[in-house]
Amino acid sequence: MAIAELNIARLRYPLDDARMTEFVDNLGRVNAMAERMPGFIWRLVGDGSYYASVDLRPFADPMIIAGMSVWASVEQFEAFVFKTIHERFYRRKAEWFEPMTSPQLVIWPVPHGHLPTMDEGKARLAYLEAHGNSDYAFGWSHGRTH
Repeated sequence: MAIAELNIARLRYPLDDARMTEFVDNLGRVNAMAERMPGFIWRLVGDGSYYASVDLRPFADPMIIAGMSVWASVEQFEAFVFKTIHERFYRRKAEWFEPMTSPQLVIWPVPHGHLPTMDEGKARLAYLEAHGNSDYAFGWSHGRTH
């Protein structure tokens, strides 16, 4: 079993705003790092200029961006998030993203070879918000530390 993850964030400013420059300019660098990590299987990519899923707007609120990926294990995904250049940007998320009261990350098991859809990820996120952590949909607090 592999794991899929969907993470969302509400932008403080449009992506073309000067205050977003450092975040936007490093999307390629961070995504390239993910693709080189042990356990990386797949990530959602949009159709636009960023070669990232930030081009997509899968939620009614156009300021919400989303990322989705598949990893061989939670531990390998966790290593990417907290033990690479990604962690430097993660620590600075308040500069670029507004606080949200609902879950912003959901992780769930997927069979090897399965590539999740955005609808699947959104459903798992909604399930996590409605029911809390379970083996069906969970966040970092589900038996993990970082």
